[in-house]
Amino acid sequence: MSVDWYPGIREACAHWRDAPMLQHTFEALQTSIESESDASIDAAKGLVECVCRVVIDQLDDPTSPLKPRDEASITEWVSAAIRMLRREDARDRKFADLIKHHNGLAESLRVLRNDAGPLSHGKDGFIQALSVYHRRAAILAADAIVTFLHKAYLDAQVDPINSREPWERFAADNALIDAQVGLAVDAEDGDAPTLRFLLPSGDELPVTIEVSRLLYQLDRDAYVEALNAARGATAGMLEKDKFQGGE
Repeated sequence: MSVDWYPGIREACAHWRDAPMLQHTFEALQTSIESESDASIDAAKGLVECVCRVVIDQLDDPTSPLKPRDEASITEWVSAAIRMLRREDARDRKFADLIKHHNGLAESLRVLRNDAGPLSHGKDGFIQALSVYHRRAAILAADAIVTFLHKAYLDAQVDPINSREPWERFAADNALIDAQVGLAVDAEDGDAPTLRFLLPSGDELPVTIEVSRLLYQLDRDAYVEALNAARGATAGMLEKDKFQGGE
């Protein structure tokens, strides 16, 4: 089996590398492909559903949710994801019809998984395993769906308030903020410092945050370095107090 069968899946899983269950499912797909197991059918279907859930969770409007129920079929998940990505709103009706065929691919993947996937239901122990061509067809179908959803998602407007995307996802917005918003710091002994974000209007956004929390969130190496320095300073103070007490 070749990794060339699922380039879109690899790219999507690399993008959402912080999604533990997606990575777990991707590893299961890779393992089953390498071992030439029909379990790759189960993993391919599961990965499509997992990607749909990631897209929907990022884009769904809580005031008017489109998220299917947990027991919904893979076709319902794919359909809901496509609706949220608004890729059916095409100028050419034939293109919209083409997009709908992704639902057909998902349905075929569901049927194949139910009929041939060894992990979905117990099968007759003496039936023959699928051929490499069957497995490749299923994986290519899953890759086509995932590629379409992932590429469309990258063009979608993501709400930064609820998003689990990394800071880099909002590059254009980040550049605008960096160019227009200033920063000042107020620090008093014994209190957590207050960061004052200076808005173009002249207003301010004050955010009070502990130094340790800021370091922990932004730079773990710097956090550890600061911790070691603080421990060293504390030990030095204790040693000094001990020496002075002895005198």
